[in-house]
Amino acid sequence: MNRREFLQVLAVAGAGGMAFPGGDAQAARAAQQFYDVPRFGNVHLLHFTDCHAQLRPVHFREPSVNLGVAEWAGKPPHLVGQAFLREYGIRPGTPEAHAFTCLDFTEAARRYGKVGGFAHLSTLIQRMKASRPGALLLDGGDTWQGSATALWTKGQDMVDAALQLGVDVMTPHWEMTLGAERVKQIVDNDFKGRVSFLAQNIKTNDFGDPVFDPYVIRDMNGVAVAIIGQAFPYTPIANPRYFVPDWTFGIQEENLQQVIDDARAKGAEVVVLLSHNGMDVDLKLASRVRGLDAILGGHTHDGVPKPVQVRNSGGVTLVTNAGSNGKFLGVLDFDVRNGKVADFRYRLLPVFADYLPADPAMEALITKVRAPYESRLSEVLAINRGLLYRRGNFNGTFDQLILDGLMAVQDAEIAFSPGFRWGTTLLPGENITMEALMDQTAVTYPYTTVTPMTAETIKTILEDVADNLFNPDPYYQQGGDMVRVGGLQYTIDPNQPIGKRINDMRLGGKPLETGKTYKVAGWAPVSEEARQAGGAPIWDVMAQWLRTNKEVSARPLNLPTVRGMSGNPGITTT
Repeated sequence: MNRREFLQVLAVAGAGGMAFPGGDAQAARAAQQFYDVPRFGNVHLLHFTDCHAQLRPVHFREPSVNLGVAEWAGKPPHLVGQAFLREYGIRPGTPEAHAFTCLDFTEAARRYGKVGGFAHLSTLIQRMKASRPGALLLDGGDTWQGSATALWTKGQDMVDAALQLGVDVMTPHWEMTLGAERVKQIVDNDFKGRVSFLAQNIKTNDFGDPVFDPYVIRDMNGVAVAIIGQAFPYTPIANPRYFVPDWTFGIQEENLQQVIDDARAKGAEVVVLLSHNGMDVDLKLASRVRGLDAILGGHTHDGVPKPVQVRNSGGVTLVTNAGSNGKFLGVLDFDVRNGKVADFRYRLLPVFADYLPADPAMEALITKVRAPYESRLSEVLAINRGLLYRRGNFNGTFDQLILDGLMAVQDAEIAFSPGFRWGTTLLPGENITMEALMDQTAVTYPYTTVTPMTAETIKTILEDVADNLFNPDPYYQQGGDMVRVGGLQYTIDPNQPIGKRINDMRLGGKPLETGKTYKVAGWAPVSEEARQAGGAPIWDVMAQWLRTNKEVSARPLNLPTVRGMSGNPGITTT
């Protein structure tokens, strides 16, 4: 598909009722703005990350709360709503404003349609590659997990889709929850000779040997380009260690420097880290290692339109993060002269499914892999009357449903639900199907739990999770968002040190009593003991509760009282 054909398709689609305002001319101009990205330079990298196995287009609401603390407060990626728009010069009410923020989400989602979808992403990738000879497609991980079909096929649907998409290089995180044996099976068979699966920071427990290749060097238009892989460093902490008992992870900063130096010594003129650290970790890392031209990041699901330029002893490193759910495609072009990067261009392109025709080959593959499961996926569990979403530091309306369902079914006073960042969004009027429920719960450790806990234990848990999120040193940020809490109210001050962030814990308006035991429901425990106990899968518990209720709406969020964040641009009530 050449440039003229591509713009003609978009113009015709616009005339057919797509959400770009106006007629053919305006649709074509919008296409020019979004998807006609002129070629620049001689090194071209395409990047997507954290798609969480979403093969079909989805809605995904960006957070209204994404707080930064200490030196990271008020800086990318910790900007939301109007503050985000001001930072990047994006006009309110535009497609870009909808793609990057939560503002007027329901109305904007109905206007601009769904985002992502591998068939539409494939079309955009082909478009970018057509004008960029030798371009590499980089997958930042969290690809084989997050949907029912990925769970039921042990990731095979996503492996096949990635191969069809043309992925060249990948690094992992949630892939590891399929287990080490399954990961190695895919890498050594499906990916062999086709996809470079890289992780400089995964080693064996016994002798510290590399489990995967640390980097690969590819020639692109006469330029030697090194891509280094950086897996999520806290995989055995954030997820069950029993999936990868013989492997170690970690940031491995010193080893990374050695790998960079080795790649440079072997002739690499451009060195890029494909990272699943999370953006705050990447920003700190970029200031401490030399020789990286860019870090293409993931994990924290931050859609950041412009790279942050970080100075270090070796020069400047660009740090990016490319969002989630197949919603964005990062396009990084380098102009390399005399063995060095002279200049760059970067665009983070929203993938609007209504504006990009589906790639027929990818669409056929998706239809094929979903076919055995369609009847299960399409079962309507309940009618939904509200906006159901997950993403945000403290809670989301879909998480609130899960909390309420857990407390009701388990007859518990309090419920905890993990602060996962993945999970799609349902608009008011969209039914809760089994597929939608699985989009929130599809993990390989889905066990529900009921645990007696004292007030002291509850505080310890909340303090520990809060430190994972709000520790001022990014290298100690090991988790997702804050654990979601049902039944219990509390106050949090993210600026305080660990042990002093959580206060005023109340149940039914009364303070928790020292020494008293409370019944707490939860799910997705990481311990081996919880796996052995084998509680009912969360999707079974929630499916039964939803079938019984038949109709649900977005319930009032049980949110903590947040102290010390007045004026922080990482929170909006709009």
